[in-house]
Amino acid sequence: MIELIDGPIDVEGLLKYCEDERCGATSLFLGTTRRWTKGIETAYLEYDTYREMAIAQMKQLAKNAEAKWPVKKMAMVHRLGRVDVGQASVAIAVSCPHRADAIAACHWLIDELKAHVPIWKKEWFVVDGPKWIHPGNEPS
Repeated sequence: MIELIDGPIDVEGLLKYCEDERCGATSLFLGTTRRWTKGIETAYLEYDTYREMAIAQMKQLAKNAEAKWPVKKMAMVHRLGRVDVGQASVAIAVSCPHRADAIAACHWLIDELKAHVPIWKKEWFVVDGPKWIHPGNEPS
């Protein structure tokens, strides 16, 4: 499951999708909007993308992960538009027979997604207004 969506991420649905009796581990990464970034208060985030290219690159990342680890099920979902503080903007779930592989694949996928997929983030600060955050240059 690879999706770009315009509303809240259904985390329970992702975990349900990744259920597999061959697997003893499902790793979930959930990225949420934080209130503070380097001491500056965030009002909300806003995401935009070139959908076709982003989906194609996310599918390629999934194939690459499946070639590196024994992934049985995987879900990558990124939210677009406004994402308020505390809400999820990205979720990745990976099921593998063993936890080390599930964790490694999930970690690799989020790092690669943030570095290479054309999804652009505008951080709206309470006092200073908006600032575009470029892929690969944002805080962890």
